[in-house]
Amino acid sequence: MISPLAYIHPSARIAPGVTVEPFTTIAADVEIGEGSWIGPNVTIMNGARIGQHCQVFPGAVLGAVPQDLKFAGEQTTAVIGDHTVIRECVTVNRGTVDRGETRVGSHCLLMAYVHVAHDCVIGNHCILANTVQVAGHVEIGDYAIIGGSSAVHQFVKIGTHAMVSGGSLVRKDVPPFVKAGREPLSYAGANSVGLRRRGFTEDAINLVQQLYRTLFLGGFNTQDALAQIERELPASPEREIAVSFVRAATRGIIKGPKRGRTDGSEAE
Repeated sequence: MISPLAYIHPSARIAPGVTVEPFTTIAADVEIGEGSWIGPNVTIMNGARIGQHCQVFPGAVLGAVPQDLKFAGEQTTAVIGDHTVIRECVTVNRGTVDRGETRVGSHCLLMAYVHVAHDCVIGNHCILANTVQVAGHVEIGDYAIIGGSSAVHQFVKIGTHAMVSGGSLVRKDVPPFVKAGREPLSYAGANSVGLRRRGFTEDAINLVQQLYRTLFLGGFNTQDALAQIERELPASPEREIAVSFVRAATRGIIKGPKRGRTDGSEAE
């Protein structure tokens, strides 16, 4: 059902079964997939591509031009995958010439007041809690969870199945399968609970724990730790994902926990 109180440009491509509530504005160069619900007072601007069975709540603005002074009006997009929920007052900006698009994956939840800047790539099944602020060119892997009121520096990468605690300032890359917390942001153990919930075997989880003990607690520099990991731990998809991520980290990775902590988290 499309409300007669909504404004939809005649050129917008709206699939069957889409609901558009009153006082929403949809521009010409917009695509919305079948079965999506667009709530009241939403603004969907040129370049937005919204998948099937999405929900977009009041006050969201999707496809606005980047907040980047280098942007010169190039034709770019903001892509939202299927079954993704965009809560109140979320903003997702279009890409720039760098990538040409900003992309949010499928089955994601972006809670109220999240901002996703230009040229970001967010994977599938990610959760960004209330007021998370993601600067330009950030990459977030599948199943990552970012706690509320966190701010992610531009060009940072957050690995698959990582969990970042609320209120964090994410200045360095966060490897896959870990929990990160404290200030400055540092390793707080393997994300064992999350991995179990997603069907990882105990052997895989134990390998992840051993890998990050070597990397963060073994007293090695990063390159020596990676060499030790490849010598001593059996090859596995988890090992390859983690090692490849750390080797490719152009901003450097978060640090290990400070010596002498008594909360036991570094023993995970």
